[in-house]
Amino acid sequence: MTVDFISASKAPVRAVESVSFVIPRERTVALVGESGSGKSVSALAIMGLLPPQNAIVGLHSSIEYDKRSLLSLSRSDWQLIRGSRIAMIFQDPMTSLNPVYTVGFQLAEMLKAHKPVSNKQAAARACELLEEVGIPEPQKRVNSYPHELSGGQQQRVMIAMALACEPELLIADEPTTALDVTVQRQILLLLAELRERRRMAMLFITHDLGLVSEVADHAVVMRKGTVREAGPVRTLFSQPQDPYTKALLSCRPSIDRQGKRLLTIDDWMSTHSGENASSTVAPSPDTPAMSVAPPNLDKPLLEVQGLRKVFKRSGPWFQSDDFVAVENVSFKLMRGQTVGLVGESGSGKTTVGLCLLRLHEATAGKVLFDGKNLFDMSNSEFAAYKRRLQIVFQNPYASLNPRFTVGEILSEPMQLHGIGANSADWEKQSLSLLDKVGMPASLPLPVL
Repeated sequence: MTVDFISASKAPVRAVESVSFVIPRERTVALVGESGSGKSVSALAIMGLLPPQNAIVGLHSSIEYDKRSLLSLSRSDWQLIRGSRIAMIFQDPMTSLNPVYTVGFQLAEMLKAHKPVSNKQAAARACELLEEVGIPEPQKRVNSYPHELSGGQQQRVMIAMALACEPELLIADEPTTALDVTVQRQILLLLAELRERRRMAMLFITHDLGLVSEVADHAVVMRKGTVREAGPVRTLFSQPQDPYTKALLSCRPSIDRQGKRLLTIDDWMSTHSGENASSTVAPSPDTPAMSVAPPNLDKPLLEVQGLRKVFKRSGPWFQSDDFVAVENVSFKLMRGQTVGLVGESGSGKTTVGLCLLRLHEATAGKVLFDGKNLFDMSNSEFAAYKRRLQIVFQNPYASLNPRFTVGEILSEPMQLHGIGANSADWEKQSLSLLDKVGMPASLPLPVL
């Protein structure tokens, strides 16, 4: 399988080149590799979901399911297969769920499209599916809209939708990325049970090598659109042959490296294989992550006191059914220190972060930053603090403006906060930022 992306202004980009693998019945094959290695593109090509306007599957490519070519299917043929016999759990749940319909309606719609069930049966089965994937209070959540759920809960809804018709082949694209460890275990057990009961095969796409060793029988390692190595999981983990596979296994974070710079794949490759010998050698893995001033233990940089957040919502017969998302949360953060906010999906972690930056209006409590209460500030007063307080959002695709290029998105806050003098400065700093986060930068800066 070969996939090219074309555009009117740029040369074609080869996203996948001569990728070959087989998924036997009742077996799980894992596609493993870094972000941008072509894993999701391969899955979308199998599902027939690549945009025909700018994606071209090579003429000599072949994708066969149950001895039938998927590349020659008509739209009506795909409607009989996609969702019922082949289903997919998408990587980004928020952009895959319809924001104007409840999750229960979307689950029921899936069931009625492929199975002879009544509205009542579909609604009942929707509740059962939400309960199977660990959604709390499924009878209430079935009437919730996607934006009323946490990122992990949205992911579980997507998993429930994919499993609704008990497909023969399940393509799972990073299905447990946004889930906590307890729900992750529950989902993996559910997938294993369904695979055994329905003789289901699975294509499991992930960058988590720990999950690969638990769920997969066979692994395919991809890099830059090509297959670098493939084989049984046990053999691949115990006796890797390709330098890239060895680098993946060697760069897994370990708890004994806390406070030190994480070893990257480029570090390992440049040291062991010479593949990147021409590039600048990265700093020693033992170099501290950053140079910071000693923490001031007397005065915290951030102090949260009794934070509370209640979401107003209406219940039946004009009654209120308010949801308490955060209750009496307090903690301190000293300069140069890191505080981990840990909990299951839906426990209020993200809500706390959004309240700190006033992206949600807190119901009660105080947030003291450098001794000043952020909640007492006017909008103009708080504007001066926005450069000092930043957030990395959980869902990048829903947070980035699809109408702007990456360069425009990075330049906009620099203009707002007076960083750099002109467009040349902004472009230079944007390229530097992309390089720091490991994204190959090119001019002109790419569209998302």
